[in-house]
Amino acid sequence: MSWTRRSRAALAVCVLLLAGSAGCGTDDARQGGASPAPVGKILEGRDQEGRPLREVRQEGAPGVGIEVQPDAAGGWDVRLTLRNFRFSPADAPARAVAGRGVARLYVDGRPVARLRAPAHRLDTRLVPRGTHRVTARLCADDGTVWAVDGKPVESTADVTASEPGPGMSPDASRRKARTQGADSGGRGSPERVHGAS
Repeated sequence: MSWTRRSRAALAVCVLLLAGSAGCGTDDARQGGASPAPVGKILEGRDQEGRPLREVRQEGAPGVGIEVQPDAAGGWDVRLTLRNFRFSPADAPARAVAGRGVARLYVDGRPVARLRAPAHRLDTRLVPRGTHRVTARLCADDGTVWAVDGKPVESTADVTASEPGPGMSPDASRRKARTQGADSGGRGSPERVHGAS
């Protein structure tokens, strides 16, 4: 008689274990897909807009270079060179996926655009007379900023605009645009961003 009780008890435990495991896990796991692993580590530091920094290892980290040139219509053409980074579509879920996201564009520290493509045109009103800093910073789709060694992954170009003199065309007024990676410790300079993806 004790043999039947033990068999029934063992059978009941097996049924409970099987029923319990069927109800556990995420939808991804139940549908045969793996749930995404966390990407990087959220740091205590934040960028100037208050966005958290998401630290990733330098090996395989995203990179960005920026080039800004005057255009024929009186504005400025911005071109980004990317490494280990792809733009996400507009309907991407708000979560961090390795090497994906958007670029945020700043002029003198003011946000001016959120980019999902490597080319953008800055209106001349955003770059008035004088020297200005145009910065591209890479962000994940959850709003965090990609970072390496505690610094945002970004690149900056210095742009100098001047008023046209008598007899000068508007194109001649914009004299120079110099790219540098000073804000990102050289990580974003175009010379270091080869093999864009």
